[in-house]
Amino acid sequence: QVQLVESGGGLVQAGGSLRLSCAASGRTFSSLAMGWFRQAPGKEREFVAAIHWSFVYADSVKGRFTISRDNAKTTVYLQMNSLKPEDTAVYYCAAGFLPAGLRSTLGAYDYWGQGTQVTVSS
Repeated sequence: QVQLVESGGGLVQAGGSLRLSCAASGRTFSSLAMGWFRQAPGKEREFVAAIHWSFVYADSVKGRFTISRDNAKTTVYLQMNSLKPEDTAVYYCAAGFLPAGLRSTLGAYDYWGQGTQVTVSS
């Protein structure tokens, strides 16, 4: 069993930055693929970024967001720069034992955090 706890959300003006953190429990962290997803009001949850031995990003965040992980701290981060109002959403951390080809697939992840709100004002 893996438990995930996100932090770092908040309110920021357009063009600003935030760094989200996701602390994971368990001793299998280095074996897990870790992902970030987001869900805006009235919309479906969508893929943002994922990392395991390599990383992948949604086109909408490429060049602005950076995902990283610290296996010693069992934590994954999402650095978000040049934020836009359309980035406003609840951001969820996810973890799973899955192949690289499924890292952007919501249903492939086994564990989810409770989410953290990110609000970008214009």
